[in-house]
Amino acid sequence: MPRPATKRDLLAQSRASHAALEVLLLGLSPADRGREFAPGTMNRNVRDVLGHLHHWHTLLLGWYAVGMQGGQPEMPAAGHTWSTTRQLNRSIHARYQTMALRTVLGRWQRSHVDVMALIERHTEAQLFTKRRYPWTGSTSLGAYLISATCSHYEWARRLIEKGLGLRGRPERPTAT
Repeated sequence: MPRPATKRDLLAQSRASHAALEVLLLGLSPADRGREFAPGTMNRNVRDVLGHLHHWHTLLLGWYAVGMQGGQPEMPAAGHTWSTTRQLNRSIHARYQTMALRTVLGRWQRSHVDVMALIERHTEAQLFTKRRYPWTGSTSLGAYLISATCSHYEWARRLIEKGLGLRGRPERPTAT
């Protein structure tokens, strides 16, 4: 799917990738929802992945709040630069280790609604004009929103499928 370049495309792709991830999650057995992924990734289960998504939503919403009030948000987070994103992701991972999957899932769903509402509030020009807001630097607000929604949701879906060994397996038949 091409990268969204319009508000309509951003909303459609964000909804579609969110729905695809939800379908995957709903199709998992309770055992699979809690099962550890095969070694090789930092995010080792569904909870870790959803915690990651939620946390990046909250980072984005924080940048937006500060930036739209004329401030310069600390991006990606206080004490981090884009070159230390790996370390930031490790601290995000650690933050969700004691949280129940149900709690993390609810937080992710709520933050998704908040990010989608943010998209809805803006015109296409506000979303996709580069350098429109000083806090977004040389890019557009839409670029940040794409990263926090459809791109991230696709990453999450692929990671969960790979981590649980679901890639390449035929879909489970639905009960009639």
